[in-house]
Amino acid sequence: MSISQSPYILYSDGKGNIFEDTSLHVVGRAGWDAYPVPVEDWIELPDGGNLYELPGRRGIGIDVHTGEMRLCDKGWAVAAFIPPAHTGLYIAAYESMPDAPTLPLFCYTAAGWLNDKFYVPAVRIERDIRQECAGYDDEKIQQGTKHLLEAYPHNRLVKHLMDNCCMTYNCPAARNFSLGRWECPVPSSPACNANCIGCISFQPEEETIVSTQDRLTFKPLPEEIVEFTVPHLMNAPYPIVSFGQGCEGEPLLMWETIRESIIEIRKHTDKGSININTNGSKPNAVRALCEAGLNSIRVSTNSARKHIYTPYYRPNNYQFEDIIESLKVVREYGGWASINYFVFPGMTDTEEEYEALRKLIIDTDLTMIQWRNFNIDPDWYLGQIGVTETGELMGIKQLMDLIHEEFPKVKFGYYNPPIERIKGDYDMDFAHYKHAAGVR
Repeated sequence: MSISQSPYILYSDGKGNIFEDTSLHVVGRAGWDAYPVPVEDWIELPDGGNLYELPGRRGIGIDVHTGEMRLCDKGWAVAAFIPPAHTGLYIAAYESMPDAPTLPLFCYTAAGWLNDKFYVPAVRIERDIRQECAGYDDEKIQQGTKHLLEAYPHNRLVKHLMDNCCMTYNCPAARNFSLGRWECPVPSSPACNANCIGCISFQPEEETIVSTQDRLTFKPLPEEIVEFTVPHLMNAPYPIVSFGQGCEGEPLLMWETIRESIIEIRKHTDKGSININTNGSKPNAVRALCEAGLNSIRVSTNSARKHIYTPYYRPNNYQFEDIIESLKVVREYGGWASINYFVFPGMTDTEEEYEALRKLIIDTDLTMIQWRNFNIDPDWYLGQIGVTETGELMGIKQLMDLIHEEFPKVKFGYYNPPIERIKGDYDMDFAHYKHAAGVR
């Protein structure tokens, strides 16, 4: 539903209460600067979204009478976490006080209030409903978890996925696994060959932010992987098994184990899709996995530009060119190649990034862009990678439109598609998809 005016700014009293200030319209941020948000870019905060106070920060708004930008001095700034399947178009705009703490690893989308509703500047980029809040029944998840732990009493990986990921962190993928549907996560590596500044599973002790979850602490055996993935592929609706999760390091460091697992899985069933979420650092390992039967890859990147990628990922023994090569390898084998593209308004939508993204699509014959919200403190991120000027901006929406116009075959989304979408009906009927998984 469209609105006819900009929403009002929100502020927090620091005690968990959020208020609107009707003397200020909310604005958005791109790069280092604040901008008015076009009225048509606001949507209602989707189900599953949350609001955060931003301590040590004053929100920036536009005075409803003078039209001038000024700070809201009534409390701390407020931002929104927008749920998966949606991509934010502007970050929350604020000014940080000298003692402002570094924000934890979440996304900080602009948010406002109008006519008794919260609004965010965002687009729904994915029709798939696999991580919608309404689709999760806590009682069924607990029953499913109990069933899996009883069915696989000696499987360390099932125990990790159920006890940690599902029941402690409420990981949507692990919860779907407990419900026997869609994408099943398969963490496989406790180690990593990158040192990402925004890593969600490992932060150095001297860093002020903490990781949002603990990393896998053991190396799973192929038989542990095969034991639960084969039944999932055989019985789940629209099944995918995905190596490479937020609770682990880099799965390509365990490529021999993964290759052995894929070979064994395919001896038992040819159903479903086998995917890897990776930093793409080892093209030769990717080739070996494709030969074993890998169907799709998703390579994560904060940028299509090497000089922006490298200071964020801080790679060990690999370089940006390797991730491009890994995407090429998968396409060479006829597989589905996506990038997990961390969207940062004011960086992702610069002219320079747009040209680099075009080159990446052409060079790799890319199949899909997953437009993911970047979970990171904006000031901290730009400071860490040394960006003081971002260059000419076009806006995230225009960037998407231009890419779609030039590359109509490149799919946009948020999740790894099942084999049914890969092989034909990408714009499949999600009513049928819901029904197949028992979601009302």
